[in-house]
Amino acid sequence: MRFGTVPVADSAGLISAHTVRRADITLRKGAVIAAEAAAGLARAGLSEIVAATLEPGDVGEDAAAARLAARLRGPNLRVEAPFTGRSNLFAETAGVLTLDPARIDAVNAVDEAVTVATLPRFRPVVEGEMVATVKIIPYAVPGAVLARACAAAEGDVLAVVPYRRRRVAVVSTRLPSLKETTIDKTLRALADRLAPAGAAIVAETRVPHAAASVAASLAEMIDRAGADLVVVFGASAIADRRDVIPAGIAEAGGRVDHLGMPVDPGNLLLVGARGGVPVIGAPGCARSPKENGFDWILHRLLADLTVTRADIVALGVGGLLMEIVSRPQPRAGGAAAADEPDPGAEDRHA
Repeated sequence: MRFGTVPVADSAGLISAHTVRRADITLRKGAVIAAEAAAGLARAGLSEIVAATLEPGDVGEDAAAARLAARLRGPNLRVEAPFTGRSNLFAETAGVLTLDPARIDAVNAVDEAVTVATLPRFRPVVEGEMVATVKIIPYAVPGAVLARACAAAEGDVLAVVPYRRRRVAVVSTRLPSLKETTIDKTLRALADRLAPAGAAIVAETRVPHAAASVAASLAEMIDRAGADLVVVFGASAIADRRDVIPAGIAEAGGRVDHLGMPVDPGNLLLVGARGGVPVIGAPGCARSPKENGFDWILHRLLADLTVTRADIVALGVGGLLMEIVSRPQPRAGGAAAADEPDPGAEDRHA
């Protein structure tokens, strides 16, 4: 593509690089210059104009954006018609966005003329939400450049995995220090988290803070209530793999896949399963409606995405989240913090 100043008399059929206004003529940026407009601008005293000229093999910005967006599109995504070199991708269903960061990087590395921006990997999305945008920077790109970008985007680089687990059960353990109203608020916060996924609490029970009680409750929730995901809120947070909640999971015939997470708030989260049903040992911060590490794992499991130890330990970069109301200055130390309420209380002994 050639770009630069040309005589107005020779500009018909070229692309206007900028918006031009003269007399009663308005030529929009990116518009093809009509012969009548060129003549009118000349009569208005304009002698030169900045314009772009496509060369053989060039692909216009809209066509290029549309082709690359179509190549990026995976299941449960739709591509809208391009405009001004941009083509947007939208979720067709509620779910979790999956993508291949290396391949997005590869597309963006092809040429400065080609860009792709996305929401973060594993972001929960709702139907109709924009998840990615393709933007072609100049008014056209060489066909060879577009071909390389499309090759880098081969396959389902972007997709939305719909929510599949909708029957959630809750086990809450009790200690004398834990108020029933706290459990009530916790259930309301969880119900609000589940609603965008089309999931709901189908059963809940409150039992003594003991491994045997947790084990019996898990069996009840899965075998009789038909839960396809169980969340355990401990009256005392999990401090070790031999603590009450992991011991109860094991006693129920389940397993603990990982304890701990490099996300704050959310460090003391447990992920396990009994049979094919995921079990989450919730950290204390999950009682708060504010976003925390629990949300990240919950939505993946609701979409039936596998969460491995490697997945969890990879969350450290970006894992330092905003403070939540129930944890004022949790990372403050020394005398200045000594008079503050213990911010990690829920995460240590609830």
